[in-house]
Amino acid sequence: MLLAASALGAGTANAEMLDLEKDELTFGFIKLTDMAPLAIAYEKGYFWDEGLYVTLEAQANWKVLLDGVITGELDGAHMLAGQPLAATIGYGTEAHIITPFSMDLNGNGITVSNAVWELMKPNLEMNEDGFPVHPISASALQPVIEEYRASGRPFNMGMVFPVSTHNYELRYWLAAGGINPGFYAGGDDVTGQIEADAYLSVTPPPQMPSTLEAGTIDGYAVGEPWNQAAVFKGIGVPVITDYELWKNNPEKVFGITAEFAEQYPNTTLAVTKALIRAAQWLDENDNANRQEAVEILSEPQYVGADVEVIAASMTGTFEYEAGDIREIPDFNVFYRYYATYPYYSDAIWYLTQMRRWGQIDEDKPDDWYAEVAASVYRPDIYLEAAQMLVDEGLINEADIPWDTDGYREPTDEFIDAILYDGREPNAYIDSLEIGLKTGEIVEGNEIVPAN
Repeated sequence: MLLAASALGAGTANAEMLDLEKDELTFGFIKLTDMAPLAIAYEKGYFWDEGLYVTLEAQANWKVLLDGVITGELDGAHMLAGQPLAATIGYGTEAHIITPFSMDLNGNGITVSNAVWELMKPNLEMNEDGFPVHPISASALQPVIEEYRASGRPFNMGMVFPVSTHNYELRYWLAAGGINPGFYAGGDDVTGQIEADAYLSVTPPPQMPSTLEAGTIDGYAVGEPWNQAAVFKGIGVPVITDYELWKNNPEKVFGITAEFAEQYPNTTLAVTKALIRAAQWLDENDNANRQEAVEILSEPQYVGADVEVIAASMTGTFEYEAGDIREIPDFNVFYRYYATYPYYSDAIWYLTQMRRWGQIDEDKPDDWYAEVAASVYRPDIYLEAAQMLVDEGLINEADIPWDTDGYREPTDEFIDAILYDGREPNAYIDSLEIGLKTGEIVEGNEIVPAN
């Protein structure tokens, strides 16, 4: 699906026009609500204000999207946060991808089939309304997996890509509940099922509900609106959101090649400016614009899901099993809490999970994590774009973390309350009960000490 930005319906052109090296651009996205900054920058004329003529193209899956950016068919894209990092370190496809802009916080969930939910419920504490007390630990799923194993059936769950946030969040949730999600045997292994109690496999986001309904998978981790779609179709129950798993966790990024940023620096700044403005619009006045955003995203060229399904999470609520509707105003965050700033510590968390599960197959020093993060996440570009917007009166100076060193403060706001400090990645990896530790590698089908 193609969309091209034009002067029609453009916003007020307050922007200081940069001398653009390239003004016709094509950006890719996957049909998820967190592609919203791209849609809003287009629909509100923010791209046009910067002198950019932009075409938006929905992509079939994350691999096709990444390949398009690498080959130059796409100038940039809505990406999984792990994709630029994995490509830059050579896990899977090798290419230097950078991000000057973080697209959002939170926005994902983990859903199980109705059959699995019925088996989990006896293991849960209920509130006075007869609904489960949240957050729900994966320990409630452990007896279900054991029952499946005893009957000779594997327990299968879907996630969207081997380096997706959803993969790492699903693995984190399972491991925190005592369930081993399996290890990868280095760069050629994309299955990650060594020693697994639950088997994770790739399913494209829009296909998650139908794959669950068909019984091919027993649950999945995905972004919206595909958890709410399971509720509306009556085929599954979201058991936890990533906000409950890790409060205000980083999610998608906007990715471009390092070569693009070097060749077209002013164009890169202009794109970043437009996306910052779009993110601000999405969160301003306590999410006052969210219903309009929902209407835009429901259009077939964007997410293409029913308005009610998208609104169920994006307007500040989330429905678990039918009738269990709870207030989660920060389920989707696009601008608050410095959401758009590309923090090094966000990048390092993803790298720690790659090492934890064997995608990075050997120990790396703490400095290595910092260097990779700084080569991919580019707050220098972000801050230059933000300063221009402040000078133009389009955003408030207080909205930007000017004095940060790129690291968020250490946090233990995870479901297992384990402290994460991006400055000490190896200590963090070693603090996690299930996963590779310092001095361990995957060899064959087992974990062994490194030589």
